[in-house]
Parts: sequence; structure tokens; C-alpha cells
Amino acid sequence: MDRLTAVERALRRSAPHALIEAVRDALADHYAADSVELLMADYAMTILQPVNALPETTTPVPAHTGALGRAFGSQEPFVETDAQNHRSTAHLPVTVRGDRIGVLSVRLPADACGPATVCELAEAAEVLAHEIVVAGRDTDLYLQARRADRLTLAAEMQWQLLPGCASSRPEYDIGAQLEPAYAIHGDNFDWSASADQLTLTVTNGMGEGIQAALLTNLAVNALRNARRAGLSLADQACLADQAVYGHFQGACHLSVLLLRFDLGTGDVEIIDAGSPRMWRMRDGRPEPIELDAQLPLGMSEDTPYSTEHFRVRPGDRLLFVSDGVYNTASPTGERYSERALTRAMTSTRLLPPSQVPRAVLKELSGYRGPIDTDDDAMIVCLDWRGRD
Repeated sequence: MDRLTAVERALRRSAPHALIEAVRDALADHYAADSVELLMADYAMTILQPVNALPETTTPVPAHTGALGRAFGSQEPFVETDAQNHRSTAHLPVTVRGDRIGVLSVRLPADACGPATVCELAEAAEVLAHEIVVAGRDTDLYLQARRADRLTLAAEMQWQLLPGCASSRPEYDIGAQLEPAYAIHGDNFDWSASADQLTLTVTNGMGEGIQAALLTNLAVNALRNARRAGLSLADQACLADQAVYGHFQGACHLSVLLLRFDLGTGDVEIIDAGSPRMWRMRDGRPEPIELDAQLPLGMSEDTPYSTEHFRVRPGDRLLFVSDGVYNTASPTGERYSERALTRAMTSTRLLPPSQVPRAVLKELSGYRGPIDTDDDAMIVCLDWRGRD
């Protein structure tokens, strides 16, 4: 049995709360590692926190600067060498199918840290990432490690509802982010892929706090229920509309963009039922996509929905934004306009989708200035490659 297989076996046999100890012992035994540390990204994706105690007892590091930030941002291993002590530290991305979880830092003798070893350690970090996701069903340790601050109850509900913050397949890359990360209440995104289709929903529930979170939870789970029953896109919207109206009787409603991509052809069905907006960058030129607006889910009883069609091409980038983005006002009262969104898309065109939402939201924060936000802001970015 080779040493990488031994590390994988140790992780799979470990108790959910003991993954760190398991990977530390396995790497010490098989790679002569004398220090192993796991750092996880917080909900805002701004810091990395060590996973060895409760967050308030740890010292976080920036997620986008330094050696750790370099590995986290580039999603490639980065090696530091201390020639005086003859030690090397490999910083390895901990990622599940494009969703960035954190960084695993492994210190070992410099002469044992060759390219082949770094490659094996990177694979071990990927195995660790998958085990962390599975362990989340049985322990709160890794969710606690993500918290730089206390989540509101509404935010707790929303983050538990999300599929992740990124996803990657040969046909596409998706990145998404919500702000304020620790007090989000109504905005949400969801995706699911099969062998031939990708379904993506971008939602914006009205209201604040628990009421908005309950509304969004009901609608998202109704959409999932309809999708998993194999219903058409229009029927998914109708079922969710009936569920929301049946519970709230029109007092609350939810805006949604609902899309289904054919992974083989790039054909897209779409329903625009509310305020989230879609932009496309093609051949370096950003532009808004105008759609036929239909009623939000739950606004009236038995609303019929119909689909529109368009096609994405390899190289296209789609950006989805909530009203908390384009309605943001500057200190002088000027709205974050189409011009500002065009500038943001152009300035972030070279970033991967996993980094675009944070970059746009950071620019939005600078545009807003010191004014506290009173609405959720959501960015979802999708890069389309398609199939040969």
C-alpha cells in the first residue's frame, strides 16, 4: 500500500470530529511532517481560521495575501522553504469540486518536499476536503471554524440552505457570494447538475430577518421538490408559486430567476419572475440581458409561467445580481448604475468565477461608503465552456 493510499484510508476511518488529528498523524508517519495545520475560510471569504479550537481562541490570517492567501486564491500548491532550518512548508488548497474550503499547511524536511511529494500532498488535501463535507452531517466543528462572528438566526438558515459557494465541471464554473455574510436574510442561490443539464436559481425574498428566511426556505425547497420530481421549468415555477401563495396568501412574495442549461448544446430555458438581473460578457463586452418580466412567486393565486430561450457560447460569462447590488446608493444618493456594473464586469474579467463575486462586492462596498447596508447583496458568476 502506497503512502497516499494510507493517508486516504486513515481519513476515511477517522471519527468526523477527529479528521485533523488523523491527517496530522498520517502525514507524520508517511511523509515525515512535523507540523500540519488546517485553516478554513470564513463565511465572508476574507480570512482563514485555524481548526483546532473555537474561533474566538484562534488567530485568523488574511485569505487573499501572503503564502496562505496565494494557495487559497490560485488554487495551486505553494511551497515556502526555510533554508536555515532545512524545512519546507507546502500550502495546499482544500477544495471540493471548485468550492474552496480552506488551506492545509504541511511542514516537512526540505529534501523530502519534491514535486512528486507536493502533488501527493495536494491529493491528500482534496481527500480531506471531501471528508470535511461528509463530516458536516455529524459534527459542528468545521462550521464553527468558519465563523469570524456570530451568525444571525436568519443567516444560519440561509447558509444551511446553500449548495456551496462555487462549483466546477468541464462545461462550466460557478462562483457566488452573499453579503452581509453574517446577517443575510432573503437572498439565495441554488444549483443542481445531471449528466446533461444544469439548473440554476437566483432568488430574492421580500422582508427582513426570520420572515424573509422562512419565505426563501419554503420557495427553494418547493423548487427542489418540483425539480426532483422531473417537472418542466414552468411547472417548477408554478408549484413553488402555489406553495408560497398557499402559505402567505399573497402577503409575501419571492423574486426568482430560474434557468436550465443543456450541457451539450448551450441552449438555455429561463423564467424571469422578479428582480434578480442577468448580465452577459461576450467577446469582452458586458451587456444586460433583457427578459419578459413575470410575476414573483406567491404574489397571486395560480400564476401561469412560460419559458424564454437563448443560447450561451463557449467563453461567455453570465453575472446575476440582486436588487441589493443595483439599488445600492452612494453617499450622494446616486444608484449603483449599469455603468458601474459594466465597469465591475470589465475590471474582473480575468478573475475566475470563484473570485468575481467577492471582487464586485468589495467594489460595491467602496461605492456605498461608510453607510450601513439595509438590504442583502448577492452576486453569482458563471463561466461557460460547453462541450466539444
